[in-house]
Amino acid sequence: MSQIRSVDELDVEGKRVLVRVDFNVPLDEHGNATDDTRVRAAIPTIKHLAERGAKVILMSHLGRPKGKPDPAFSTRPAGSLLAGLLERNVLHTDDCVGWGPRKLVSNLNEGDILLLENLRFHEGEKAGDETFAGKLAELGDLYVNDAFGAMHRAHASVSVLPGMFEGRRAAGFLVQNELSKLGALMSSPARPFVAVLGGAKVSDKMGVIDSLLKRVDVLMIGGAMAYTFLKAKDIPTGSSLVEDDKVWLAKKLLAQANSLGTAIRLPTDHVVSQSFDDEEGSKVTSDLEPGWMGLDIGPDTAERYALELVTAKTVVWNGPMGVFEKEAFSGGTAAVARALARSRAFSVVGGGDSAAAIAKFNLGDEVSHVSTGGGASLEFLEGKDLPGIAALRES
Repeated sequence: MSQIRSVDELDVEGKRVLVRVDFNVPLDEHGNATDDTRVRAAIPTIKHLAERGAKVILMSHLGRPKGKPDPAFSTRPAGSLLAGLLERNVLHTDDCVGWGPRKLVSNLNEGDILLLENLRFHEGEKAGDETFAGKLAELGDLYVNDAFGAMHRAHASVSVLPGMFEGRRAAGFLVQNELSKLGALMSSPARPFVAVLGGAKVSDKMGVIDSLLKRVDVLMIGGAMAYTFLKAKDIPTGSSLVEDDKVWLAKKLLAQANSLGTAIRLPTDHVVSQSFDDEEGSKVTSDLEPGWMGLDIGPDTAERYALELVTAKTVVWNGPMGVFEKEAFSGGTAAVARALARSRAFSVVGGGDSAAAIAKFNLGDEVSHVSTGGGASLEFLEGKDLPGIAALRES
């Protein structure tokens, strides 16, 4: 952060401030936004700018419109959410570049807030196109990035546009907070340092496992990815989801952990069923037989993991322990979430499904930090220099 200016260091009064936010909100079948978490996260930066007389121009992507206008992916629902949360008017454009947005921006008064239409209605956004970024640059005098969830994308508004505002760019409060909290895990964490990883695939977490093995004291694994590790140890996995082509990788990671002195914990009992949809037919077992698939860590494993979490000093959690959306297979994820809530550790929950689980069990206020990042959080923990962060640095 020493090379990245903070938004509160900018002289914004009367200036047009382009703010990259992450308003990629989920929509229902009627086009209504169903979760305001990402919009709420950007409010401190937006209010700061508006209250100091900036002309605030927000830009975001939403969904996957494939590089062309699609009303189903308009940012209008996100704008409506923001207007309701701020209890004030938020203007909206029919495009993010061109004559229309330029005209609306020219008519803005100090403190006004304008949300541009979906950036991904143009192929140039995902392509990282300099010409498209240049058209966006015409709309602003200053640039602020407050979209940590998009920082790992080499897209035009994230990695190219900031370069057109050298000396006039900054990180918003959300991004600063993410870098501070996640950075604490990478520098000098208090020990014992415990990581909990779940989710479906070892391949999705390969980089972060490799990185964390060098930093943590204990790595606890759950979710479907655990069965690839169990198979690597020649433990029967029944009909559980296994990445057969990644068993060699799991063996390599287990050997690496052993050489580093890092303890890897794997499930010793499981909640199993004969199908994802058969909750009533589920049972707990320590032996995975053919025809039965593991869909959650079992109660003994959950208790073991919880005890280790309660005594930890630093914890990072990314990925559920099972198919937590279904009640029969949510116990392991709930146990991890509640153990984090009881722990006095500095605890960071990665975005995505882990954040959704924390929200489901109403424990967001009981952990130190819930990241808005998802993929960005994972890549940060891998030690990668995220394109959006690199683009904010001043030489």
